[in-house]
Amino acid sequence: MARAIACILVHRESHRSVRATRTQDPFQAAMKTSKTKLVIFDLDGTLIDTAPDLAYSMDLVMRELHLPAQGLENVRSYIGHGVRRLVEDIVSSVEKQPAQATLERALDSFNTHYREHLVRESALYPGVSESLVWLQARGIKCACVTNKPGDFANPLLRHFQIEKYFDVVVSGDTLEKKKPDPFPLTYVCNQLGVDAGECIMVGDSENDIEAARRAGIRSVCMSYGYTPQEDIIALKPDVVLDSCVKLKELV
Repeated sequence: MARAIACILVHRESHRSVRATRTQDPFQAAMKTSKTKLVIFDLDGTLIDTAPDLAYSMDLVMRELHLPAQGLENVRSYIGHGVRRLVEDIVSSVEKQPAQATLERALDSFNTHYREHLVRESALYPGVSESLVWLQARGIKCACVTNKPGDFANPLLRHFQIEKYFDVVVSGDTLEKKKPDPFPLTYVCNQLGVDAGECIMVGDSENDIEAARRAGIRSVCMSYGYTPQEDIIALKPDVVLDSCVKLKELV
């Protein structure tokens, strides 16, 4: 690729873009020179802002358990490991060593509420549709790899009319392993006949970046997701962007 790619970080307080120092990493060089044939996207916090409905459903569960509501900001910090982990971690953060029966009841209740309120306030992030259309028009394959169960992931992709852009969708219950294990990413590469070096993983969390790193895939972290800015810097993804539209500069 002829032009250099700048890593863009968005400072929370000032909301101004600043340039980040780039390390001389093999993946950085590959990001600028290799032809990208596949872009793998995370879902929550990357394609769709699902936090409002996850938090709303979780607070309904907490009320049923006579536990304090957690609110959007707190629930947001637990997103990314799948529904079971979300429910178990939040309940356990309030009630020490909850009984397994309590956790199972909470999970069942959450699944019921979340299914009902799946798209109550969730929204597609700006630039997502435009980017997917652009990638498809250039013959670049796309996949979605999420830890979210398929019963929730697939309806979300359909509702926001972006399911058609993905050649493969891997949910949290599709395979025996999920992120941060690299297997879902290598599975997608194998299914689509693409080498890891020709692929980019776009996500917003430690799970996404770690899975990509372990799979030998270049990582792009979206700064608008659910990971605090200081944690993103510490994770050292290959590139940080503040908009999906800027993916056009990488492929």
